[in-house]
Amino acid sequence: MLKETFGLAEIDSVAKAVMNAMQHKVITLEGPMGAGKTTFIKSLCKQMGIQETISSPTFSLVNMYQEDEITVYHFDCYRLNTAEEALDFGAEEYLHSKDYCFVEWPEIIDALLPEKRHQITISPINDHTRELVMQ
Repeated sequence: MLKETFGLAEIDSVAKAVMNAMQHKVITLEGPMGAGKTTFIKSLCKQMGIQETISSPTFSLVNMYQEDEITVYHFDCYRLNTAEEALDFGAEEYLHSKDYCFVEWPEIIDALLPEKRHQITISPINDHTRELVMQ
């Protein structure tokens, strides 16, 4: 388990600590709206050397980012009503690939997620500080 308290100035060092602690390529991110899940994913991708602009896939449901040999799939399941909707866009194939998958709002697709994964919970402490717990 990894537990960190951070602000925007420290986000890259926390993302680096997460990358160093990762044993699995699927990471779910939980936390309330505005907690900074997408911002944290941007920092993770930066640590991986991804140069593309990282944005929330709220309407597209999944974004793909690539750099050299690294592929990241970034899911936002907020708008899904059922796990079957995720099956319709091929979520299972992405989640069971050997690529990185970062999943925001994973609750709705819990049954599709691989057993071997990390869960990150981001909790706001105040307007400028977050607590991250990674399991």
